[in-house]
This record gives sequence, structure tokens and C-alpha cells, in this order.
Amino acid sequence: MGEEPSSLQRAPSRGLPDGPMPKHAQLREILRELASDELPHGAAVPSERELALRYGVSRLTVREAIGQLVTEGLLVRVRGKGTFTTRPRIDWQVHLASFTEDMRRRGMHPETVLLDAAEVVPPPATAEALDLAPRQTAFWLFRLRKADGMPMAVERGWYHPDSVPDLLDQDLTASLYTLLSRRYRLQLESGTQTVLADDADAETARLLGIRPGCSLLVFRRISTARGRPVEDMTSWYRGDRYQVTMQLDREPGEP
Repeated sequence: MGEEPSSLQRAPSRGLPDGPMPKHAQLREILRELASDELPHGAAVPSERELALRYGVSRLTVREAIGQLVTEGLLVRVRGKGTFTTRPRIDWQVHLASFTEDMRRRGMHPETVLLDAAEVVPPPATAEALDLAPRQTAFWLFRLRKADGMPMAVERGWYHPDSVPDLLDQDLTASLYTLLSRRYRLQLESGTQTVLADDADAETARLLGIRPGCSLLVFRRISTARGRPVEDMTSWYRGDRYQVTMQLDREPGEP
């Protein structure tokens, strides 16, 4: 017995009404509802030709509506195959929490792949951030983070050796913040985080399963415990899987 057709497929052909909302915006909202509420992840949406005929609009109008949803991350185009629904972006509320904690809170299964680890002299910017002595070594971790089996982020982190001795002898495929808490009695208390956009280089693209040049969200976080810097970590997140929400409050007394 075949799958039940979506409401879009069952609906009779009808033109979009003229009005204050442009037709491409009307069609965008129709497709948004389809992608968000009806079709499963990875399902094909009707072709540009089908949508143009059904709603009495040009293919240019259809292309514009689909393009906006591709930019939002609700749809993805696959060359030679069509347009498909995708997973919604994960909304990251900026706070000091581990990737593992964040994914579990969202009902997803976190996984970490340790790609490399070493004790080496860090670059000058990291040595300054961690308040290291000249030529003092630090622990370096290179990890791939996944959620429900899907690559989400690549992390390169530096850790102060005085705060986490024998770190490289520990299991580094689990939650690092849990390890810091249980073994080293360290709770990360505060941090500064810088967010920027970047394009995926060849290695990062390969690890994340995307094309080189795709957009990434990059986070550099310097975290402290007991008033001392412990971690200098940079994470490269897939731009099609993440969005960031920040609470903005006016300072007291500010006009």
C-alpha cells in the first residue's frame, strides 16, 4: 500500500490571489508548511514545473520561493535530482554548555570522534589566551562532533596542562566538560566567545560531508575555571544546520 499523498498533492490546482503579499511569498509559505509539518526529512518536493502549473505562476516565481527556503535551511537542492526537505537548523542558545549536553537536551544522540590529540607548543594567540609561559606546551584536541549520526561540527581545542594533567590518557570521545567536572573538579564558570562566518576548506568540508566553500559558523571560546583560563576552543559548525539566538537586554539607566 503506497504512502498517503501530501495535502499539496491532493489539493486541486489553483492560482494564487493578487494582493499585498507577493506571489513568491505566498508560495514560500505554502512550501514552508509542507516542509515543516507534512513531509518527512529527505522527501522530494514537487518540481518547479509542477508548482508553476498548480499555482498559476512563472517558474521564476517558484525558483525564488524555493531559493528563500533553501537559504533558511528548510530545503536543499541536489543537482540532477531535485529539491528535498532537510532537517531544521538547530537553534543554539549561547551559554556555557558542552555539545554533548546540548544535543541530549534536544533529544538527539551525541557522538564524538577523536581525530588527533597531542601535547605541543600552541600558537602565540592561544599561549596568550591561556596565560602560558614562553614555549610552554598545552594539550591539543581535534574532534568531530555528530548528532544522530550526522556530522555537525569540527572542534580544535587547547587546554592548560596545569589544570588538566594527564588529559591525553582519558577517554576523549565523551563529554569533555563532564570529564573536567568529575576528574579535575573543574566547573567552567565564565567565558568569552567570538562568532564569525567562514567558508569550509577541503579538510573541514570532507569531515562535515559538505562541499568545499559552503558556509560555516565559527565559534572561538576562551573559558575559565577558578579564575584561570582553561580552554581555548574553536568550533566550525555547519551553516545549514545551526542558527544562533542571543538575548539582548538594555543596560540599566541607558536611554
